[in-house]
Amino acid sequence: MTELLLWLHIGFAIFALGPLTAVTMSTPRFIRAKDVNVLRYLHTTTRIYAIAAIGVFVFGLALGREFLGKPYLSISMTLFIVAAVLLVMVDRDQATAIRVLSTDPPGDDTKAQRGRIAAFSGVVALIWLVILALMVWGNPS
Repeated sequence: MTELLLWLHIGFAIFALGPLTAVTMSTPRFIRAKDVNVLRYLHTTTRIYAIAAIGVFVFGLALGREFLGKPYLSISMTLFIVAAVLLVMVDRDQATAIRVLSTDPPGDDTKAQRGRIAAFSGVVALIWLVILALMVWGNPS
């Protein structure tokens, strides 16, 4: 059972977190290009992969149930929750950018959304790397 949980945890990490990071980090480019159709696609894709990323947390929690007191797991889970909150803000800014760019003529500038999405996406990518490092080297045994 432990091996199955480990495979599911790693599988969800690879197939959800990687695409989620790529999608959120490419969003500012299409905001700058004012391509609303692609932005709608990226917004939908962000939501789908963010929901799938919950599987990483759930299977990781089930996998480490007897070691939850270990610092590397507590730090990793906390960082995951921080990343989830940042992704909620990215989702909000994507929706705002789509709304602003969909008005005719396009409304106010979307520099604020573009900057926040770029910053939050970069921080989320760094969080994923810190979590990876904690999972690989955090457990001394």
